[in-house]
Amino acid sequence: MGLFSNPKQSPRSPSYLFPSVIALCLLSLTVLLLYKVDDVVSRTGTVVGHNLEPTPWHVFPQKTFDDEPPQRRAVKIIQCSYLTCRYAAEDITISDSTFEKQPSSDCPDFFRAIRRDLEPWVSTRISKKHIEEAQNYAAFRVVIVGGKMYVDYYYACVQSRAMFTIWSFLQLLRKFPGLVPDVDLMFDCMDKPTINRTEHQSMPLPLFRYCTTKEHFDIPFPDWSFWGWPEINIRTWQEEFLDIKKGSRAVSWKDKVPLAYWKGNPDVASPVRLELLNCNDSGQWGAQIMRQDWGEAARSGFKLSKLSDQCNHRYKIYAEGYAWSVSLKYILACGSVTLIISPQYEDFFSRGLITQQNYWLVDPLELCPSIKSAVDWGNQHPIEAEAIGKRGQEFMKNLRMDRIYDYMFHLISEYSKLIDFKPTPPSTALEVCIDSVLCYADDKQRLFLSKSNVVPSQAPPCTLKPS
Repeated sequence: MGLFSNPKQSPRSPSYLFPSVIALCLLSLTVLLLYKVDDVVSRTGTVVGHNLEPTPWHVFPQKTFDDEPPQRRAVKIIQCSYLTCRYAAEDITISDSTFEKQPSSDCPDFFRAIRRDLEPWVSTRISKKHIEEAQNYAAFRVVIVGGKMYVDYYYACVQSRAMFTIWSFLQLLRKFPGLVPDVDLMFDCMDKPTINRTEHQSMPLPLFRYCTTKEHFDIPFPDWSFWGWPEINIRTWQEEFLDIKKGSRAVSWKDKVPLAYWKGNPDVASPVRLELLNCNDSGQWGAQIMRQDWGEAARSGFKLSKLSDQCNHRYKIYAEGYAWSVSLKYILACGSVTLIISPQYEDFFSRGLITQQNYWLVDPLELCPSIKSAVDWGNQHPIEAEAIGKRGQEFMKNLRMDRIYDYMFHLISEYSKLIDFKPTPPSTALEVCIDSVLCYADDKQRLFLSKSNVVPSQAPPCTLKPS
């Protein structure tokens, strides 16, 4: 009877082959779906840097995700990047009546720098060509349309800068729902400005970043650390400022160490910081200069690196690093006389500082003698010196998070007025929302991010004064 129990059923009979054909089709479909999913996952850049190379203009060790099993990583990317925002949309709008009983205050004077930063595009406007060319220098692209935010990722950012910067945009949308205009902008998350005014004079490129110089077109934007820097245990700005101010009052001015103090990392390709090491002589130069080993600080749980414990000197030195440094705001917050070594870079708020009023300018060409001169003057004029320190601290007190969101709002609003096309998210961009960022965050990042969550504002943004 052969191999088959039913002699009337041929091995080629359709009824016999049907289950096998179905199984084969299902297997093929599964393989195809897995291939498609794997292809999508491998091409998806994320807020934490999946599938992204480090920025070529500021190279750092490539991020690895070896601690995640490939299957779990694929599930996370699909869930966080493609599914989360569909079920987490917020429908909050602000009507004009919301602000009827809340008059707008005037913005601080340094907000006027917004129009100065954007002046190169007043006559030419910002075209799609500008955006496309700026992409060559950007880590990611932000497109806001109808209150929703889309991000196109090009390169990874060091540590969690991209995550906290994108979070800041999302918080702005939540704080002023319905008020943030549609916009399309390129953002670089690394330190040094790249759009040189001489090289790009014929076609200035609009590129947002954390600092600029007078020789660059780069547009300064509040840096990520205002929302927290988990890698070195620096919390949100509102938390750190209150702790630093409290720490500054632990010792009265007359009992503070009558020396200039600096603690930081000199090994960041910063000539001025290396030169500063030569000033570490309290007798000759009136300065105490200390290296910060962040590796050792992390291993000790940052117990010896609390910013609020570093306000016991009458004078604190600010020295730029590889470019500008986020440390400026924490130094000013101490209430000591901030000795700023003549800076090359400027961030969004430093344009509001006035020498001899809320800080003291130090000559980098006569570094040690200039520090010594400031210390001697301050010790001989303690009332005046203490007043400079207090005015610096007061400046930072006024730079509360509400004001930072105001600055972001006006910068984006003024920028949007210059765009000569209708912003639309490119096909490669992904919608991001608060829940999708939290989906990618680890436990420590999620803790830091959650502390900077905002609610819709009951007050309108400050009023930007005419130029």
